[in-house]
Amino acid sequence: MSDSVGFWKRFLALILDGIIITLPLSLIFGWITGDWEEDNISTFIDLLYTLIVPILWYGYTVGKRIMGIRIVRMDGKKLGIGTMLLRNLIAGLIYVVTLGIGFIVSMFMVGLRSDHRAIHDFIAGTYVTSNKP
Repeated sequence: MSDSVGFWKRFLALILDGIIITLPLSLIFGWITGDWEEDNISTFIDLLYTLIVPILWYGYTVGKRIMGIRIVRMDGKKLGIGTMLLRNLIAGLIYVVTLGIGFIVSMFMVGLRSDHRAIHDFIAGTYVTSNKP
């Protein structure tokens, strides 16, 4: 797994997704509803984006595609909804339950481990690669 991707590319992909997808969604729904503090609809659509787009687009999100990286399963099988639910929702719950400590540990894991896998990668059996599909 020498093709696994480290911290900075993954971080920049996350920032790009935030700028290109999340921020516009928040602005659009804030403008439509007039409620700038309650963004449940845009949060829900953003969650669907992070769950479904990688399944349909070979592990890419918009930010990951721009950075030339994608999510893949360790066993080489196609990403599915189960994998993405484990990666996003279950791992997210762990990060919340640990009051963010799990997230911080994950950042260090991506930066320091030779395979660059975070807690959510271990839970879902995935890693992030620069290999094309």
